[in-house]
Amino acid sequence: MLTIAIGADHAGYPLKEKIKDFLLLKNYRVLDFGTNSTESTHYPLFAREVCLSIQRGESQRGILICGTGIGMSIASNKFKGIRSALCFNEYMARMSRKHNDANVLCLGSRVIGEELAFSIVEAWLSADFEGGRHTQRVELIKQMESTP
Repeated sequence: MLTIAIGADHAGYPLKEKIKDFLLLKNYRVLDFGTNSTESTHYPLFAREVCLSIQRGESQRGILICGTGIGMSIASNKFKGIRSALCFNEYMARMSRKHNDANVLCLGSRVIGEELAFSIVEAWLSADFEGGRHTQRVELIKQMESTP
């Protein structure tokens, strides 16, 4: 069973709760790293916890949500082994998995609606990494992580 770590800041909290329920209905295991309210907070704290969960092997993928998704995407891509993709539609979500082997999906709660968010998550979770020529590209990204 795939385990998905999920986290959000105050702007993403309501959508996080809905996506969490959506994932549980689809029989995924979900690790919720907060936040747990709409009280103002700092998105990098939640990006950190989701990424560390993936690095420790507790979860295989992560979903991060803030107002635009931009902050979560920037913060999460600072972690070794994390390939985070900010997606606004199903095509971007599928391609982030197929070509980039993205292991974190970032969403903007203020720029997409709930139904579109569900469709994006479904597309992202159902797509597999194609490998082939894309493996070399992902390996180049991994090499960049260790470059000073």
